[in-house]
Amino acid sequence: MNKQLTKDVIGRVEPVTFPEIGIGEVFARVDTGAKTSAIWVSSAQIVAGKLHVIFLGEDHPEYSSQVQIFDKFASVVVSSSNGQSEKRYKVKILIKIAGKNIRATFTLADRQTQVYPVLVGRNILRGKFVVDVKLGTPLIQREKDRSQSLQSQLTEK
Repeated sequence: MNKQLTKDVIGRVEPVTFPEIGIGEVFARVDTGAKTSAIWVSSAQIVAGKLHVIFLGEDHPEYSSQVQIFDKFASVVVSSSNGQSEKRYKVKILIKIAGKNIRATFTLADRQTQVYPVLVGRNILRGKFVVDVKLGTPLIQREKDRSQSLQSQLTEK
């Protein structure tokens, strides 16, 4: 007999917070194709064996230049869907999404060219959420602007 668990339904874009690192509401893109979640960092460096991180970028409303220090971290190689690979640090961070507090692994990435500073992957979704792409709170104009910017880059080449 299959035991059905109730899962919350979320949309393709959801507001999230990171209470332990002082980041208030930001919008996250929910990506069922991404194995691991990612968060935008403007700086990540090892100092005396500890990882010193500054989250987000100066132009983001939730940016603070405060350095967060992680004793526990790892390095991983992440491959994107277009075949690009890059080395990133990964850390465990508490995220609040759809009313749930979840401690999850995030890779630290430069997402300054992305519309959303956070990518929520399967490591957060699995067993807790079902994604309905018709739902959520997308930043429609920013998505259109980003798409137009990418298209203009193609025509310039």
